[in-house]
Amino acid sequence: MKKTIINIFTLIALALTVGSCSDFLDRENPSYDAEGFYTTESGLKEGVTGIYPLLYFDMNWAVPACIVLDHYTAYGLEQDENSSIGAGGTLNPDNGKIQTFWSGEYKIVARANSVISGASGKIEQMSENAKQYYSEARVLRAYAYYNLVSAFGDVPFFTAPVTIDQYTVGRTSKHEILKFLIADLKDAANSLPWVATERGRVDKAVAYGLIGRIGLLGGSFDIDGKGTEYFREAADATALVIGKRNLANKFEDLFNLSGQAKSDVRNELLMELMYSSNGTKKTHTVSYGHSSRNYASSVRFPSQIIADTYECIDGLRIDESPLYNPKKPTENRDPRFNATLSGHGDTINYTNTDGSFPLKMILNIYDEKTKFYPRRDKWYTSANVDVTTNKPSVVNNGIGYLWRKYANENTEQLMTQTCNIILMRYAEVLLTYAEAKIELNELDESVYNAINLVRKRAEMPVVADSKKGNQQKMRQLVRRERKVELVLEGLLFVDVRRWGIGDMLNDGPTYGQPLPTIKYEGLEATDIPNFKLDDRHDLNDIPSYEAYKEKLRVRDKNRFWAPRFMWWPIPRLETDRDPNLTNPEY
Repeated sequence: MKKTIINIFTLIALALTVGSCSDFLDRENPSYDAEGFYTTESGLKEGVTGIYPLLYFDMNWAVPACIVLDHYTAYGLEQDENSSIGAGGTLNPDNGKIQTFWSGEYKIVARANSVISGASGKIEQMSENAKQYYSEARVLRAYAYYNLVSAFGDVPFFTAPVTIDQYTVGRTSKHEILKFLIADLKDAANSLPWVATERGRVDKAVAYGLIGRIGLLGGSFDIDGKGTEYFREAADATALVIGKRNLANKFEDLFNLSGQAKSDVRNELLMELMYSSNGTKKTHTVSYGHSSRNYASSVRFPSQIIADTYECIDGLRIDESPLYNPKKPTENRDPRFNATLSGHGDTINYTNTDGSFPLKMILNIYDEKTKFYPRRDKWYTSANVDVTTNKPSVVNNGIGYLWRKYANENTEQLMTQTCNIILMRYAEVLLTYAEAKIELNELDESVYNAINLVRKRAEMPVVADSKKGNQQKMRQLVRRERKVELVLEGLLFVDVRRWGIGDMLNDGPTYGQPLPTIKYEGLEATDIPNFKLDDRHDLNDIPSYEAYKEKLRVRDKNRFWAPRFMWWPIPRLETDRDPNLTNPEY
């Protein structure tokens, strides 16, 4: 298919792998670092193309980091209780996943710095195409540094290749890094097209979208007392993108192979990890880890908290809507609920292991048998491994829901998926613009229009008149929209920190669907979560299940939150190398 970059340049990626003693150091690629290599258009293109494969570093088995990150919040669950680095169980400098994330991002930085430094001083005399490739390298470097700052806070910052002697400088302040990135992205955007001519490359919309992310981060933390200025940068940058791209017609088309082939979906997707079943194959296993044990491994799950965030179709939260029925929680909900999650009684689509025909099953979290649909065009009943297995499953390790996002597939195998993984899309840009304007208390029609575009695509009511002009109500709405629209895309990992809600999300166990002894029939009409423990819980849609917790599945009983969890610790391997890198809170 259209997965050009990966197919052509896999060998380049291998050649460009950083092989030195630290991921900052990029000294052992003489054929690519030779003087003059990046001063030609062809050399520069080859060097920049070699950065893209470094975006694919995995934090689980063939699962990219952006998919895993939201499972380090209370909106997603990993299979092992109390072990998530988002819940405190294993958040320490020796955690291997933290080292993987650090190393993966700094490999991008190191390769980008090599290319940028090799072309600096010559780029003004080079062709427009060369300037575009040079700008792509700067955008990719900014992407990696944003991810590092959002996870670790102050981090080492280099804009050129680093020697061993230089790797002793310690941390650079968040403000200094983010200020540099915003200026660099603005300049880089001047040499980029609005839509990349080659799918998979970054473009002007991505550059401005990154400024939007940076602005929200800096604004929410009021970094260096410049919060207002950061929110202004986010609003101004994303405003430039609005109208230059469009939303896909159908939300669910964004997350499967057949949908991503459509032109309207391509228009919404700003930045993607490209996969391919052709030539040099590139596949992932996201769906395999998120699907029923009847067909897959079931190792990551949505939480009840995210399930209960979705409004009813009248635009009201479930504790406020007369349409919500605890006995039938999947009915009358925001259509994105059923496009993102699978609940008890839902029909789930899969594909036969050889890809020859589609399969279906009924998700059943209570009975030892359930219904399946094979190629004979006839439903039959058979053993329900979700219930009978002693291995990880939605029953043993989850709380009753499976991810449907990226897992609602009937054209390719779960173990070898080739649908692209989204790193940025237009819906995020719209919501970033709205949030920045709301934080600036500039509640005008442009804010409502941006949110309405996203809600109307989901067939949800537009912003209610009762919310217009009210900063607190609009803040609640845009945060809710980010959660239900963007969950499982790696963005809530940062949002939880920006909004300062980790303490509330992790102050108790994880509750879920009714126990087998209760089932849905045993719930009362009043068994509805309480979102109004206080104003903070209400604002951020964080529920309490205390009133009827004895009826619910429970896990993560020892989950906890500490202020130090706001930032990840720098890996011990790095602090051992650089005595000026420390983790005082750990």
